[in-house]
Amino acid sequence: MARSKFLASVVAIVLAGGLLSGCAGSRDGVLRQNLDRFTAEEIYKRGEFELENSRRPADAVFYFSEIERLYPYSEWARRALLMQAYGHHKARNYEEARGAAQRFLDTYPGDEEAAYAQYLLALSYYDQIDDVGRDQGLTFQALRSLRTVIEEYPDSEYARSAILKFDLAFDHLAAKEMEIGRYYLKRGHYAAAINRFRVVVEEFQTTTMTPEALMRLVEAYLALGLLDEAQTAGAILGHNFQSSPFYEDAFRQLRGRGLSPEMRGESWLTNIYRQTIQGRWL
Repeated sequence: MARSKFLASVVAIVLAGGLLSGCAGSRDGVLRQNLDRFTAEEIYKRGEFELENSRRPADAVFYFSEIERLYPYSEWARRALLMQAYGHHKARNYEEARGAAQRFLDTYPGDEEAAYAQYLLALSYYDQIDDVGRDQGLTFQALRSLRTVIEEYPDSEYARSAILKFDLAFDHLAAKEMEIGRYYLKRGHYAAAINRFRVVVEEFQTTTMTPEALMRLVEAYLALGLLDEAQTAGAILGHNFQSSPFYEDAFRQLRGRGLSPEMRGESWLTNIYRQTIQGRWL
């Protein structure tokens, strides 16, 4: 019954305005002249139809935005605003998607669909994350928005997905630090390289980049002749990632200098060792 009513509304729109024929420009003109003849529900269903069947999500967004214009305080306007955000995102118009999602959150902060709006807002940043070699500003924005989903809507169906994407985005930032650190290390700028690897170990220690960061620290400290630091980095690596090929590499480097992975001296690494291995937070 619902499907028959939907098809009937589609046919009515087609007959009234010839919406499916003619060039895009004339079609747009007909749309603007005739949509006020239909109910908000009919326009909404037309938007859904376009979203599901058209290769141009922007066409669907047009219908949803017209509901806001023609029926601004209706229940359909609320639903249409969220669908605008979804349609823009599907069309990869991420800035527009963020704008629509944020308007929904500002207008309907306590709505049951607010979690989805916040998730769409986060996705509009997350799906724009570029390859590791580019600026990571959008990654920070994605992390901030995903955290909002996780913290403010922990029981929603979007929280788990947000957690997974948060971890991936976090790993992405660590990968950026590693890329820069490797660049410096390769060119013999050891102090600059160590600073980058230190960031990974201290701030991104839950990511997949940590084992390599510790191994690179062994390499950099050995190159500088800072043997205590190299041995301590190797000890942390061996305790937490002994099965990693990065540990095998670090152990080989240390053994080649007659050294072993063990905590030595006093440095930022010995603090990490005490905290993560001995459980002493100093």
